[in-house]
Amino acid sequence: MSVFKPIAAILLGLSSLGLASPALAEPIGFFQLADTGYDASVPAPEARLGFELGDRPVRHEQMVSYLTEIAQGSDRITVETIGYTHEHRPILFFVVTSPENQARIDAIRTAHIAQLEPGAAAGDGPAILWLNYGVHGAEPAGMDAAIPMLYHLAAAQGAEIEQTLADSVILITAIFNPDGHNRRANAVTMFGSDVAVTDPAHAQHSTWGEARTNHYWFDLNRQWLLQTQPESQAWLTQWHRWKPQVSADFHEMGTEATFYFHPGEPRRLNPLIPDEARALTLNIARHHVGFLDAEARLYTTEEGFDNFYVGKGSTYPQVNGSLGILFEIGSARGGLIESEHGLVSHADNIRTHFRTGLTTISGALAQRGEIAAYQRRFFADAVANGGRDRIRGYVFSAEGDPARLNLFVDLLERHDIRVNALASDLRAGGRTYRAGEAYIVSMRQPQYTMIRAMFDRVTSFEENVFYDVSGWTLPLAYDLEYAPLTGSLPVGGEIHSADISFSPPPVSTYGYVLRWSDYYAPRALYRLLDADIRVRIATEPANIMTSQGLVEFGPGTAFIPLVGQDVSREEIHALASSIAVEDGVPVYAATSGSTPGDTPDLGDRSGFRSIERPEVLLVFDDGISAYDAGEVWHQLDHRMQMPVTLRRKSELSGLDWSRYSHLIVVGGGNTGFADADLERIRDWIRTDGGVLIATRQAAEMAQASFFPVEDGADADEDESEDEAGNRRRDYAAMPIDDAEHVIGGAIFAGDLDFSHPIGFGYSDRSIALHRNTELVLERPEDDPFAVVVEYAAEPLLSGYASQRRQDEIAGTPAVIAQRLGRGSVVMFADNPNFRATFRGTEKMFLNAIFFGRLIDRPRGDY
Repeated sequence: MSVFKPIAAILLGLSSLGLASPALAEPIGFFQLADTGYDASVPAPEARLGFELGDRPVRHEQMVSYLTEIAQGSDRITVETIGYTHEHRPILFFVVTSPENQARIDAIRTAHIAQLEPGAAAGDGPAILWLNYGVHGAEPAGMDAAIPMLYHLAAAQGAEIEQTLADSVILITAIFNPDGHNRRANAVTMFGSDVAVTDPAHAQHSTWGEARTNHYWFDLNRQWLLQTQPESQAWLTQWHRWKPQVSADFHEMGTEATFYFHPGEPRRLNPLIPDEARALTLNIARHHVGFLDAEARLYTTEEGFDNFYVGKGSTYPQVNGSLGILFEIGSARGGLIESEHGLVSHADNIRTHFRTGLTTISGALAQRGEIAAYQRRFFADAVANGGRDRIRGYVFSAEGDPARLNLFVDLLERHDIRVNALASDLRAGGRTYRAGEAYIVSMRQPQYTMIRAMFDRVTSFEENVFYDVSGWTLPLAYDLEYAPLTGSLPVGGEIHSADISFSPPPVSTYGYVLRWSDYYAPRALYRLLDADIRVRIATEPANIMTSQGLVEFGPGTAFIPLVGQDVSREEIHALASSIAVEDGVPVYAATSGSTPGDTPDLGDRSGFRSIERPEVLLVFDDGISAYDAGEVWHQLDHRMQMPVTLRRKSELSGLDWSRYSHLIVVGGGNTGFADADLERIRDWIRTDGGVLIATRQAAEMAQASFFPVEDGADADEDESEDEAGNRRRDYAAMPIDDAEHVIGGAIFAGDLDFSHPIGFGYSDRSIALHRNTELVLERPEDDPFAVVVEYAAEPLLSGYASQRRQDEIAGTPAVIAQRLGRGSVVMFADNPNFRATFRGTEKMFLNAIFFGRLIDRPRGDY
């Protein structure tokens, strides 16, 4: 092994911070294996960090520096940066194997991938093993365990480690969530003490909510499927590049828990996962048991955690030919904390994760041949099953929105799914799909299982208890027109995602037109308004003469007149050209203000209405769901490039409300406001013309606060329901009975009024909505035009919801938009921005921002 060179500057040492008791910390000897020698030239963590593991948080930059030094000094390890976070922190990817394997690493990877093709000969290469470290920033043992692991793999000596490295390629991502990790380090350091405070009530132990997520407050462990964040996109690219045979995922859970490892609850297994995967995982688990029993540690397995939602780090591998293994340990939070089973130490948690990482490797190598054969059979069976499936493939399109279609193709490609062009026009599912505007996914390919996971509509389940959502049919989430195909497939050439761009419009002498159906049209509209360009919005369909001839546009179309602007015509054309090229939104040059047929002329006051630039205030914290708020923040800031003012809900007093045009309140456990704040919001809506957008529980709060509906329930009916509900039940049945009427993150069908401003840009009344609450909005009594979306009579499309809940929700409002004085209140029963994936409903949310002030109140007697 090559000799290590010291880094140029040693990071801050113990004396410079002095925040934690030395009793918290452990030297490298605590992590070293008793029967293993170690190369003294490999620096121990404390030699570079300036403190022992467990003494204080290891900051991301410290981890990057130390682990990079180890990799650069070892002929066993290579390291590369595979991506950057929103806060531009690097994500490191390590490849660990013997020096001999390193010399031919590209050939090893190529041969491994090649043997997975149906009919290919079995290879005899090393096992490909993957270790996930640090997907949740508030779970530090899952991050810091990468340090002793990489140290051990670099420094351990002897026949055993040499054989392990010869027989395996170990892939390590450190760390998955650098931004959340850094947030935790700051919080723990802020409340650090010279003397360790083990009281669970101490602020140092309360960083879970703040640090679990990434910059935009996304739970990255739900991103394996959805792929909307840069961290998950970086690691999944490498995962499919290597297609590991075993994937281990290290987490923390509540302090009072002990230690958990897969396999999970046997009744909560996704039916797409082969039974053989569980048997192989059980064999690996025996190696964990051997270590844990030898140290008399408490643990549990096959209980509590499921393998149903395929978007988690331990379940996604299992529908992609790998064995996924979840590890969870009771968290030490700030470093050392009291629990019912004694003091829990962060250093000891690191060691447990490190040692079970080693038992994962040894357990996988003990059945190396069986696991390799299983993976090969998985993909061979997938191709065979795809050929036998009644459904031969799927055709899909996104009418009037090539960007949304391209985003879905990009998602499929990230999951290594092959997509082809539609070779000829096709009639399916009552719709005509046109060549050049629609694509096909064939079921007969190695990713057959993943295609089913993404496209299947599942509404019946063996058990109705879910750790996460129960329905994730992604064509519905993207609001695609799609249909299964049972006959021959008119398959064209393979296609790939690409940036959507249009040619700049010719110079117009009258004005420019943007259609609203395109996904990034809101971003384009904000650019225009932010440049102080006046824009008029079509409130009904219009036939407009353009340089390309007569074009039919729908409601929501943006018209930029040249007259009356404070910006020059040259600047307007330059920005319109930039929008076409950079935002992928087609811009048309209008040639006349006269519109043929029975459509409004471009100067019509009611057919085209002026709008102003939105100023958005988003409240968070104090009982509001950080996930929901982060999804709004990400949608507006990251995707649509719109500034958003973030303000804690408890800090609204003294705010200059005249600055804001829109207030967004999302769901959560406590969406209520202080009385003074609620009165100020009401006055802001009524008098200042503000627009309140409320989702989930906040929509229920808004309706009760601003549009109260008298309770007309029959007392006798309530009593009979109570009597029926009070029948005796066995206590053991409580978890299942409690979950009977819980909606497990399902997808519901709605009927959309696309003539309403909140429905502008849609061409189909059918809309899929994600729902994970039981709340029901009341139908407004005095405004029959206020219900923008109504749930269908048979609303369940995919996922779990009891028949009782379906009956309660059927025909009720999903989206309500009502005037209140000079302003408006838009209420979403669901979360339209769910996990940045429901591209179909996101447009309604953006319409509420741009068109919330275009809503008229009815004048007739209804």
